[in-house]
Order: sequence, then C-alpha cells, then structure tokens
Amino acid sequence: MTDAPNLRVVDWAAFERPVTFRFPFRFGAAEVSAAPQAFVRVTIEDAQGRRADGWAAEMMMPRWFDKSPDLSVAQNIDQLRAALRLGLKALGDAGTDTAFGLHARAQPWHYATCAGQGLNGLIASFGLALADRAVLDALCRMSGLPAIAALRTNLAGIDARTTPDLAGFDLSAFLRQLPAPDSIAARHTVGLGDALDTAEIAEPLNDGLPQSLEHVIAAYGHRYFKLKLSGDPQADLARLARIVAVLDAHAPGYRATLDGNEQYTGTAPLAELLDGIAAQPALASLHSGLLFVEQPIARAQALTADVSALAARVALEIDESDADIDAFVQAQKLGYTGVSSKSCKGVYRALLNAARVANGDGLFLSAEDLTVQPGLALQQDLVLAAITGNTHVERNGHHFAGGMGRATAEEQASYARAHPDLYDEVQGQTRLRIQDGQIALASTFAAVGLGCALSPQIDSLSPLSEDTTP
Repeated sequence: MTDAPNLRVVDWAAFERPVTFRFPFRFGAAEVSAAPQAFVRVTIEDAQGRRADGWAAEMMMPRWFDKSPDLSVAQNIDQLRAALRLGLKALGDAGTDTAFGLHARAQPWHYATCAGQGLNGLIASFGLALADRAVLDALCRMSGLPAIAALRTNLAGIDARTTPDLAGFDLSAFLRQLPAPDSIAARHTVGLGDALDTAEIAEPLNDGLPQSLEHVIAAYGHRYFKLKLSGDPQADLARLARIVAVLDAHAPGYRATLDGNEQYTGTAPLAELLDGIAAQPALASLHSGLLFVEQPIARAQALTADVSALAARVALEIDESDADIDAFVQAQKLGYTGVSSKSCKGVYRALLNAARVANGDGLFLSAEDLTVQPGLALQQDLVLAAITGNTHVERNGHHFAGGMGRATAEEQASYARAHPDLYDEVQGQTRLRIQDGQIALASTFAAVGLGCALSPQIDSLSPLSEDTTP
C-alpha cells in the first residue's frame, strides 16, 4: 500500500451544459426529453504545496432522485444544484485528510444539511459524489497515475471508518485485486415508450443512429438488456412478450434484467409478474435469461417489507433505496442480495459495497446508469463499473442524446483522438462506439486521471445556475 497523501480542497467551481435528447425517455411514471449536465472542477493541494485540478461530470436528471408529483422538473433540477453546492462546500470545509478522509469528514455535515433543506439521501449522494470524483481525479493527475494504479495502491486512503461492518476486512488486499478488463458489455435499456421495430417509430429521425430496439441490436450487437416495468403485472407481461419476440429473433441467448423503478406497490403484484413470466411459453427465454429485478418496490416501503420469499425465486436489488452507505446492509436483512453501482451515488459507496459483496455470501453489485453522457462522465462511470467487477453495464445516454451534444467541435475531436477505441466521429459528433455489444476500455484505463486526462472547454459551459424556480 502506498502512503495516502493528505490533501485539502483550496478552490472549486461548478458549471452546467444543456443536453437535449433525440427522443423522450420514459421510466416509471416519468418522461424526460432534456436536462442539464453538471460539471465540477476542484483544486487540491498536498502537504508539499503541490496543486492539481480535477473534474467530474454528471447529468442532473429530473424525476428520479425525487419523484414527488408536487415538484416540477425545474424544482427537481434545482434540488440537485443545491446539493452539489453543499457537497463542494462540505469538502472545502473538511480540512486536511486523505481523499477518502475528506469524504468521510464531509459526509455527516453534508447529509444533515441536505436533510435540513428537504433534500433526500439520493440527492445528497449526488452532491457529494461529484465533488468526491473531482478530488480523486485531481489526486490521480497530481500523481501522474491512471485511476486503476492509484486505487490498487489505495492512494485515496480508503478505510472502514464509514463502514464499521467492514472493520475486519482487508480493504488494501481487496483494492490490490481490482480488475481492469479490456472491454465491458453494454446493457441496453428498453424504456416503456421505446419503439420495438420499424412499424412503431412514429417520427423517424433519419440521423444515422438507430431508433427501434430491432435497429439498436443490428447497429451495436447487444446481448444484454434492461427492461423497464410499469407496475401493472398484466400490462408488463404483455409488453415483455412483445420485447422478447424481438430479442428471440435478433439476439438469441440474450440475458436481461428487469427494472421496476419503484412502480410495484408490494410483493404480491411482483409475485404475479414472476408467475406470469414462468408460465408463459412466449417468455421462456426471459425466464431462463433473467439475471435480477432492480428496485421493484417504492423506496418508502422497500426497506420495511421482507422480500425473502420473492428473493428465493429471483435475485432482488436495491437502487433508489440505496440512499446512504448503510442501505445495502439494511436491505440484506430483508432478503435483497444486490445493490446498484452508480457514479451519481458515489465512487466510494460503490467500492465499499463491492467490498461487502466480496466479504459476503451470495451478494452482487450491478453497474447501472441510464443517462451518463459520452466524454468525461462516461469514462469515469466506465472505470467504476469495471473495477467493481462488472462484466456488463447499463448504457443508454449515447442512445438518447446521440453524441456529445453542445460540446465544442474542438472538445469532441480531442476525445476522439485521445480515445480512438472508445469513440467514432460521425456527422460532426463524437459518439460512443459499441461493437459486438462491447465497449472498449483500454484507453480509458490508461488515461492519467479518473478515466480521462482531458478537461472540458470552459467556453462551452455556463456557471451552475442559481435557483430557477419562482
């Protein structure tokens, strides 16, 4: 183990850039057609007075972190802006410690302050997650190391101070064995409103990118899929039968996950769905290829009801219920065996939950992130997905946004040059390359920094907006 340097955050700034989707995405009861992407820059200083900048980026996606129908899209986004400012302030006020130590010091104040402002745990997680990633990126750049080398030697000083259940676990040995594969499979998400074949495309975009599920498979060669559920067992079974017909025809031998997005009201309707999947011949391939069901029950009830009987039939995972570092431990007591890894919930939470999986029996962690955009955010998330042991990752941001959107032509070209295995340049846009269902990782793992040695062009960013709601 390398001695982890003590650091302090001496400066920070937050920005945003709008992202418009090619077509709306529907998940649960929500439909979203545009949202801003947040960018964070922090400056760290070590004990010798050396300084380095680090960056992080993430979509400020409405209708997921807080699904209250009383809040508008603008209010949802303002919640995330507020949490981001608080997270940066928390790290700036945390004094001097290792990169992880700054996170551990900042976490109690940050979550308490967010709660005091009516911001739930997921929103609080978002605010600290970006700040933490930027600090880790700065540490890697200061040290001239790619993230995998820094993490394997625990340059961030990760320990069990926030996870007492791991007090006897050898975190350093766990980190030394973090994987760095050459590629990872992309798991394509099929939303509730997505066209499944050409006949269902109401408005052809003719932009050189696939629109329907059938065309997506033909273009990218996917073999892993994530299928969204509505919460109505009979309606879901009917739509699943139509999806499976396409998958059987164009992606035989596929594997799939189901995502309830909190839409199921309890265990009984979920059992009805599983009964239907098992009973219907048209769903035989889904029954045999189903990996797990993600967050079927609303977060308000998910961690109060025992789901052991259902978990004996199919692995169950928490996602929206994973609002803090203790949630996975609590969920296991109720029968859940899985937890999602998402950059928007924190790199340290994902790594520590991966350590819990390694220290447990029959547990799993999956890589999920619907909206992550090509460029900095994508590459940081790919690193996190791969080092936590995943062989496939949910990946759809490229499908709904197309390329790097409003990033300048110069910025887009710089990513294509630096990562020719990861991107293609098509019609003036740098776009994620997926071949035979796989995303190449070699250049991302080799980059100095947290998956990326590049920085966004300031000219294409706007300062993080103040509260935009009346």
